[in-house]
Amino acid sequence: MKKKIVSYFEDVVPGMSVEFGRYRMSEEEIMTFARAYDPQPFHTGRESARNSVVGELIASGWHTCAVAMRMIVDHFNPAESILASPGVDEIRWLVPVRPGDELSVRLTILDARESQSKPDRGIFRIRTEVFNQNREIVLTFTSVNIMRKRPVPA
Repeated sequence: MKKKIVSYFEDVVPGMSVEFGRYRMSEEEIMTFARAYDPQPFHTGRESARNSVVGELIASGWHTCAVAMRMIVDHFNPAESILASPGVDEIRWLVPVRPGDELSVRLTILDARESQSKPDRGIFRIRTEVFNQNREIVLTFTSVNIMRKRPVPA
């Protein structure tokens, strides 16, 4: 298991920005995901994509979100303290993701506060940006996260 960037809520600092991950999108994975979850013609095959309004094979935005989530879990979310996310806002797919694109993530902590109802945890908002290999932003979203505070020794 990789060492995470943060361990507990106290490590989350507003304004903090971290970058990580490297994920290559393969043509086969794009089509497999699309056939299972987003079977629009520009996601499911080269020929159907060529004849679509888009004109080329591109990844489903939901697939890109899933890849971003995987990188966040692998590099940022600490299993011992991350609790939940009550939601995601403002999802934007800005640039199509194509076969062969290599994605990475930048997280920026927007704000953080202790929970008023549960003193063992804190709540913070993160702005997520996903880049391709050309440093073009392909996806953005903002999420709310809940994380445990560092345990107090007995």
